[in-house]
Order: sequence, then structure tokens, then C-alpha cells
Amino acid sequence: MEHFSHMINPWYSTQYEQYGVVLIAVLSAFFSYFITRYLILDLFIIRLLRKTNTQIDDVLIEKGFFNRLSYVVPFVVFYYFKVIPNQYESALLAVIILCALNSLISAIGEIYFRSKYASRVNIKSYIQILKLIVNLLGIIVIIAFLLNKSPLYLLSGLGALTAVLMLIFKDTILSLVSSVQITSNNLFKIGDWLEAPQFGADGDVIDIALHTIKIQNWDKTISIIPTHKLIDSSFKNWKGMSESGGRRIKRSIYLDLNSIKFCDIEMIEKFKKIDILSDYIDTKISDIGNHNESKDVEKSNLNGRVLTNVGTYRAYIQNYLRSSSNIHQGMTFLVRQLSPGKNGLPLEVYVFSNSTDWIEYESIQSDIFDHLIASVGEFDLTLFQNPTGNDFKGVK
Repeated sequence: MEHFSHMINPWYSTQYEQYGVVLIAVLSAFFSYFITRYLILDLFIIRLLRKTNTQIDDVLIEKGFFNRLSYVVPFVVFYYFKVIPNQYESALLAVIILCALNSLISAIGEIYFRSKYASRVNIKSYIQILKLIVNLLGIIVIIAFLLNKSPLYLLSGLGALTAVLMLIFKDTILSLVSSVQITSNNLFKIGDWLEAPQFGADGDVIDIALHTIKIQNWDKTISIIPTHKLIDSSFKNWKGMSESGGRRIKRSIYLDLNSIKFCDIEMIEKFKKIDILSDYIDTKISDIGNHNESKDVEKSNLNGRVLTNVGTYRAYIQNYLRSSSNIHQGMTFLVRQLSPGKNGLPLEVYVFSNSTDWIEYESIQSDIFDHLIASVGEFDLTLFQNPTGNDFKGVK
């Protein structure tokens, strides 16, 4: 019995010592992390860094880089007490380094997004690819440490899985290629107005990521489009319009063909009283008079040239738009007749406004056509419109 007691006591003492060392190691690791994380970092280092002028340390704090580094302290405690097997220690250190690298990469991306270069080239997709590569390699290293194998041993086995990996990461690879195309060809960037009707998207680009493009539509909904599918299809970028400083106004006024006629003396005298038309009338009458000297116009207007109310109205529109401060005079400026049809004679205005802002543009366009439509009657012209209920009231 005494012999048995002498045999078992060393075993008990050894087990209690091991449990005691583990307990001391855990408590030491906990308190060391608490002191490092909440006292040294929060109360001293982070407060000190926030007082600096640079934003780099602020971004590192926001992304939790220093918080990840604080995990090194409890790791050192466990390493000192030797309570974790060597392969697990290496794996734990690899996890800490991997977490810190992820935070560092996120911080680098955020620093770039806040810089003046972010509006030129978007690197969010490249940041995501870098994270993906780092995490894949980190996982391989961690597994290698846990299995007590060399990481090269696991990497050599990936060759046989190439086809499977290509299938798994097919969308990622396609998205990466599309991201390179977007950046290298400067197809669009955040803030551009993009129109992709096949996806029901029409609005501003608010995010360009590796796998998706986010477009905020004008009704404030958000369309999320796979990056490679957007590049594979057609879309319209309105950036050229925004950068040009002018936005196109293209709209027609439809005139009743029955109201078009030659101008008589009374009409010409009336038109001369219009300030922006007086010079045109004088010049036109002089040209027509010189042309008609050898013509017998008194017998018929068809024997020579005669002013028409529609031609004079077209000249009025040109002069009215030329005198407007809201019309870009350096871009295409055109007032023309289109082919007459079942809806009468289209008189098209093709000009550019000085403003590309949507609300201001619509206001300018509306003001112009409010005036042009209201002034049609001054030229003895009538607008064409399909008959409505009021038009049929007089029909018996």
C-alpha cells in the first residue's frame, strides 16, 4: 500500500503543477492583453497618435491595426510558459500576423481613398485581390503548421487542383480582368453617371469593387451589377457631357401645316417691332428686293422670293437662343425643319445648355419651350396636336 502511494503521489504533483502552470499562463495572458489593449494603447499610444497632423495613424487606428498587434503580448506569455505545443504556437503566431496584415492592407486602401488620386484610379478591386492572396497563403501556412508540414508541401498539391480552383474562382478571375480593363481604359470611375438599361441602372457610380459595381439610380434605389457582366455588355457613360460644360437640348415643336403661309405687308411691319427680329427683317427684305427686281412678283408670290411666317419664326428662335445666356454658344447650334408628317411640321431645336446640372438643365429647357410655344401665335402659326374631347364638342 505504501509502495502504491509513493508511485501515485509524483503523478498527482506533476498533474497539479501542469494545471497550475496553465492557469497562471492563461491569467497572465489575459491581464497582459487587458493592460496592453485598454491601458497602454487606448490611454496613451492612441491618444497620442490622434493629436498628430497626419491621417495615416488615424486610419491605422480606425482599421484596428494596433488592436491586432496587441495579441502579440498574450502570445509571448504563452510562449514563455511553454503551455502550447510548438506547431500550435507557430499557427497562432501566423493567425496574429494574418489579422494584422489584413488590417494594414485595409488601412492602405483607406489612405489611398482619402487621397487626391482616388478620383483618378480606383484600386478597391486590387486591394480585395491582395487580401484574397494574402489570406489564401496565410491559411496554407497555418494548416502547414498544424500538420507539422512544410508550406511548400501543401503548395505542391495545389497544382493538381488547378482545374478545381479555376472553377471555384471563375467569377473572381473574370472580375479581376474586368477591373483591370476599367482602370487601364478609364471606362468609368466613382461619381460618373452611368446608364445600363439592360440592368435597369441609370445613375451615379457609388462603388467599384472586385465583384460588383454599385449604381445609385435617380430614384435613390441602388443597382448592384456583377463587374464582369457590366463590362461584357454595353453601357453609356455621361462623363463626356459633364466634362464638356454643356448638355444637349433636342426637342421639336410641331406646327400645323395649314397655318403656314407667305407674309403680307401687315405681318412684316408687325415683325419689325420685335427687337431681335428687326435686323433680320431689314436684311431679308433687302436681299429679297434685290432678287425680285427682275421678277414679276406683283402677279404672283411664286414668281419670286417671299418671306414666310414659318421661316421668320425659325429665325426668331435662332436669335432668341443666341441672345440667351443659358445657351452654350461654342457648341452645336441648330434650329431646323424636319420632314413633315402626320403630326405636322417638326421644327427642331438642337442646342446645348451652359449647365450640366440636371435640375438647372430641365429648368432652362422648360423656360425656353414655354416661351417658344407661347410665341407661336404671334407669327400666325398654330401648333399641331391630336384632337381631344374639347375638339369634338363643336362637331355635329
